[in-house]
Amino acid sequence: MFASALLEKTKGDRWIWLIIILLSLISILAVYSATGTLAYKQGKTVEKILLTKHLIFVLMGIGMIYIAHLLDYKYYAGISKVLMIVTIPLLLYTLVFGTSLNDASRWVKIPIIGLTFQTSDLAKLALITFLARMLTKKQENIKDVKKAFIPIMGSVCAVFILIALANLSTALMLFGVSILLLIIGRISIKQIAMVCAGGMVLLMFVVFLGPRRETYRSRINSFMHPELQHSDKTYQADQAKIALANGGVFGKGPGNSTQRNFLPHPYSDFIFAIIVEEYGLIGAIVIIILYLALLYRCVRIVTQSPKAFGALLAAGLSFSLTIQAFANMAVAVGLGPVTGVPLPLVSMGGTSMIFTSIAFGIILSVSRDVEENNKKVVVGEIPAMA
Repeated sequence: MFASALLEKTKGDRWIWLIIILLSLISILAVYSATGTLAYKQGKTVEKILLTKHLIFVLMGIGMIYIAHLLDYKYYAGISKVLMIVTIPLLLYTLVFGTSLNDASRWVKIPIIGLTFQTSDLAKLALITFLARMLTKKQENIKDVKKAFIPIMGSVCAVFILIALANLSTALMLFGVSILLLIIGRISIKQIAMVCAGGMVLLMFVVFLGPRRETYRSRINSFMHPELQHSDKTYQADQAKIALANGGVFGKGPGNSTQRNFLPHPYSDFIFAIIVEEYGLIGAIVIIILYLALLYRCVRIVTQSPKAFGALLAAGLSFSLTIQAFANMAVAVGLGPVTGVPLPLVSMGGTSMIFTSIAFGIILSVSRDVEENNKKVVVGEIPAMA
């Protein structure tokens, strides 16, 4: 009875809802296991950390997904303008006055409530929704340099450089998603090449002249030539590899991780390594299948969406979530340099989980519109194409 009532109130792709629930359950189990050392340092029990922080944010995230999916996705076009107006000054403020973490100004403290959040999380949502709006609005003049190319390129490059100065990995992933959107949005190959060239110039500036150039060079060198580095430089990657080796095929079992006591941030950046250690190769395959299934269902939404804005919005957000997921897993298994990218909807995190949940909600909002249009087609109505 309760399940049927719940299904009546939730719309959109049922498979995506199932993936959200499964990832949330996995998150609770993994974070519960990975926060033992954090609890010891803070003088708390694991249950207290889980119940007072992570579980609350998981429930808040599901609540945000529900609210966001009820709002007609067309309203996000207008919201994107406001988000971009807020995002640029906020990124500048973060660079100058943001709270430092790992030698990077990435965090801003929210007054009164005292919570901190990464402005790059807001910037990702803002840029993707804004690009989807701009590409839809400029379709008639999509080849026009002044009317379409300059505003679009300006927004992409501005957000990229402001994020890259503090968080290069997030900036590169967002830039890649932006290029994919430009391709889908019918921007000419010549103009896309110009955007890529501009991004390359900005990347060189950040890596060789930016405030975190030493950190970026160190991480790249540690990844490319680990045998030449001091053990301190490769400590995180080494501990993650030990966790993977300990996991084997079936894992050590829930709660039996030993590397959680040695890995920095085992509940966020390296939570995939903890999952593999406890659930083995089987657990890793389950996580990978869930994100691939998410991408597949989102691609179906994109291809079925009757409106350009909905298709671009779903494409941009789904690419962003899946690229981030596989980037996190790649770092954990040693296929990429160490970054601070969390595993979407699984890693412990407050505001990052909220922004991720909003992205899921927007995708489900587009899916809800697709379902409604399909119902109209079944009863003989033809939805307007736009």
